[in-house]
Amino acid sequence: MTTAIPTTLFTDPAPAERLERAASSLTANGFNVEILDDAAAARIRIIDLIPEGASVFTAASETLRLSGIDEDINTSGWYEAIKPRVLAMDRVTHADDFRRLLACPDVVVGSVAALTETGSLVVASASGSQLPAYAGGAARAIWIVGAQKVVPDLSTALRRVEDHALPLESARAQAAYGQPSAINRLLILNAEPYPGRGTVLLLREAIGF
Repeated sequence: MTTAIPTTLFTDPAPAERLERAASSLTANGFNVEILDDAAAARIRIIDLIPEGASVFTAASETLRLSGIDEDINTSGWYEAIKPRVLAMDRVTHADDFRRLLACPDVVVGSVAALTETGSLVVASASGSQLPAYAGGAARAIWIVGAQKVVPDLSTALRRVEDHALPLESARAQAAYGQPSAINRLLILNAEPYPGRGTVLLLREAIGF
């Protein structure tokens, strides 16, 4: 019998001491980490983290949408925004161009489904479109992570993905695309081997799924 996990563990912001533990572990694992008060602070900070004119791919993310970061990057004209380009492409006739653009941007910006206090980032995806860039294809990766996504360990992170994030994302996908989502691909980032490549903006507030 599995131990029941309180729903609040997946929805309530983690307290300061747990955020500090997660940040310390991420730092030890090679990630750059900043703890910020809220999404508004991340929206301002990210302007300094992305060089003007860089090619930037914003992965599908409620955190990016709700914070306004997705719109800032894709409509400001400050960057070579990849998402508007790929949305205008025919995915059959330009499949190779579509794949290459998503896999190797200068910067990928997104979020994760869970962050462990031991310093691992867990990403679930139905299509896998953001995973090559996250895993190493992008020269730099930036993840904005709400405090409710911080969990004690990897087993709890996987429970969060299946029991909490997936139902919410499925409901969103059903409304947007007419079909539910699925955990077809799962990426676990345990460390960042290239100094300065991966940055986590860890928020004190809850945002996203």
